[in-house]
Amino acid sequence: MKLTNSQEEYLKTIYILESNTNKVRVTDIANKMNITKPSVNKAVKTLSEIELLNYETYGEITLTIKGKELAKEIIKREDIIEMFLVEVLEIEKRQAKKEAIAMKHAISSDTSEKLEKYIREIFNLNNLECNYDEKSEKCRKCIKITAKNRMKNKKEEEIC
Repeated sequence: MKLTNSQEEYLKTIYILESNTNKVRVTDIANKMNITKPSVNKAVKTLSEIELLNYETYGEITLTIKGKELAKEIIKREDIIEMFLVEVLEIEKRQAKKEAIAMKHAISSDTSEKLEKYIREIFNLNNLECNYDEKSEKCRKCIKITAKNRMKNKKEEEIC
């Protein structure tokens, strides 16, 4: 199933809100995304119909298992692109974030997987000395730090 860019942003936002607060309502999404409640209601209804979230009018919004998996994939794709832009192309963090948000909608899953493989190889992430879980928020933050440190060390080696 191919979601629109907007639907992907809703899933991502709901996932983040759900992770941080456990309770998500239309108002929370509207505030976070800086859009109107009627727009959120329409999107939530559509996402509910395709079984990516559970929602009853004026009630809480929760992602289904399928919705959570898709949201994690969307976030992962954005993170990989952002890491590539910042760590490899040395684009300023704020600009890279903006571009990663836009680019994640334009690349296929296959391209995303290949980019992830490239990032893993260039930063030597396949040799991590931990029980890395790519679905863990904590692990993804750790990977960014590890990648940054390895990239810094690599640049220092080139200087020597």
